[in-house]
Amino acid sequence: MGTIYYGGSEAPIHIEDRALAHLKVVIATKLRRGESFTVSWRHPDEDENGRSTIWLHPSIPMRYVFDDPEPAALSREWIEELSASANSSGGIMLVSEHFETDDGNTTPRGE
Repeated sequence: MGTIYYGGSEAPIHIEDRALAHLKVVIATKLRRGESFTVSWRHPDEDENGRSTIWLHPSIPMRYVFDDPEPAALSREWIEELSASANSSGGIMLVSEHFETDDGNTTPRGE
């Protein structure tokens, strides 16, 4: 489980390492361009029900911490999906990664 420390908040944001690796690429691209936007996610099953949204701005410090010492292999499709949502008026909605099954259909990873 990876962690984001955002701004001056002492409360960490926990996101699965692989998802965080993909999210980091999209966030870094947007912030490098000087763009502000939101990121939203559903709370994990072990946390209280609900969802959260944070406003990201280039001037607010952010630190990513990964449990896995090796970088995750990145999926271009997942990055493109997250990037498309980042450019929408609703901001990034952290969604599950999809992968293609043997029959050509797509399914969320982990199902």
